[in-house]
Amino acid sequence: MELNKFIDHTLLKPTATKEDIKKLCDEAVTYNFYSVCVNPFWVKFASECLKNTGVKVACVVGFPLGANTLETKIFEAKRAVQDGATELDMVMNQGLFKMKKYKEVADEIQEVCSATNAIVKVIVETSNLSKDEIIEACKLINTTDAHFIKTSTGFIGEGAKLEDVKIMKEYISPNKQVKASGGIRDKETALKFIETGVTRLGTSSGTTIVKTH
Repeated sequence: MELNKFIDHTLLKPTATKEDIKKLCDEAVTYNFYSVCVNPFWVKFASECLKNTGVKVACVVGFPLGANTLETKIFEAKRAVQDGATELDMVMNQGLFKMKKYKEVADEIQEVCSATNAIVKVIVETSNLSKDEIIEACKLINTTDAHFIKTSTGFIGEGAKLEDVKIMKEYISPNKQVKASGGIRDKETALKFIETGVTRLGTSSGTTIVKTH
């Protein structure tokens, strides 16, 4: 198993500098990670750093709260792809979800999916959800063209939990994948998530994880 190919090497800290992003990209090339995941401001620079390396660039959308307007999310998505991103990690509208406006949440996700040809991962922020709400999130994402359901932003609550991923694997459509993120800092934890069926890991500890592989 190529553990490195499960990893979205992530740096989303607001204080990240150009030098930090360059280091992130260099590490991604050295360890042949699947992608780097960065904030919108850094997509163009990361894309330039990773040109012809095979490492992809992912960008967050509506991050970290998901409470942006739909128009803002669509603009962010289009601009990120224009700047070189091939994957988008978007935060769903959690307020609408809590109001049980499931169709509106799904419609927003679909609009973002339709705005570009990028891979779309929907962050549901599991630490804010009950078990039943995680199931509802899976069901509404199943009605969209999103490619992944993703556990967390890593900015709120506990991050990824194995029991939450197991629920996702049970209820998400077989043609969609699961990404775990938030709190995955060592090889042992990474492997446990992969064993539950996760196909992508969002982590800022990618080098630590693979060095012990």
